[in-house]
Amino acid sequence: MAEILPASKALEPALALLRAGEVVAIPTETVYGLAGDATDGAAVARIYEAKGRPRFNPLIAHVSDMEMAGRIGRFDPLSLKLAETFWPGPLTLVVPLRADAGIHPLVTAGLDTIALRMPRGFGSRLIAALGAPLAAPSANTSGRISGTTASAVASDLGDRISLVVDDGPTPVGLESTIVKVENGKVRLLRPGGVAAEEIEAAIGQKLERGAKGIEAPGMMLSHYAPNAGMRLAVEDVRPGEALLAFGPDRVRGAANAVATLNLSPAGDLREAATNLFSFMQELDRDGAATIAVEPIPTEGLGEAINDRLARAAAPRGADRE
Repeated sequence: MAEILPASKALEPALALLRAGEVVAIPTETVYGLAGDATDGAAVARIYEAKGRPRFNPLIAHVSDMEMAGRIGRFDPLSLKLAETFWPGPLTLVVPLRADAGIHPLVTAGLDTIALRMPRGFGSRLIAALGAPLAAPSANTSGRISGTTASAVASDLGDRISLVVDDGPTPVGLESTIVKVENGKVRLLRPGGVAAEEIEAAIGQKLERGAKGIEAPGMMLSHYAPNAGMRLAVEDVRPGEALLAFGPDRVRGAANAVATLNLSPAGDLREAATNLFSFMQELDRDGAATIAVEPIPTEGLGEAINDRLARAAAPRGADRE
């Protein structure tokens, strides 16, 4: 089983593993990531192997500063403005990949673009010490619920990796928002930890929407899925269902749920985002065949929450057909 070390003691052990081409589960502000040297093909292959992740699904490369980012991708003025506004933080930018970036092709899954993010905290320190970007998708089995605590990661991947760095529960609790600049417009590829409204306020324009295939990580239809089935925006709770609640008011039949967790009794979307994955995991462990989910507003971080719920409820394996 994987060793769990507190972040205060884990930098050197994590560095030693990364330099040896191994992978390490690390905390970020969004969710825990399964990190490997993005310039090392063997290390990137180990990420895919540990997660059971399809290799047509690209990875985010995490950087420690703008100098490293600029060596990997080409930033137009609008992408640069977004980076300067939201980095470090939970925003990923898809930019053209430089020919001499040194990123292994497995990271980009054959695309001529690269998804880049600058994390805070331990991840940033680790990347700076390594001197190379880290490919780091969420630290979970592919398609399953993302880990927001070290213990959740260890219970999922502990027999496939040797180290989990523990820095407590992740503060954002959702993966990063992913955007791409095209022809002076910004397109939202995946909602996440930065609300669309925040980005629109920073750039003075509305975000465009609409995917053109898999252009970035986290765009597969079936993703973030528990073992239980999911019913979304329910008006009632059916016999035998668990309930993922939101806000102060309950739907019909809520008292009969086999288990209930409330993402935010006060209806706070930021609190709900932080709790989403851990509460889904806890209800899933209770063994109900179905988790009923109360309606959640779509504004702000609600867009990202509803995106994750929709992917969790999608037919399993839909993207692999």
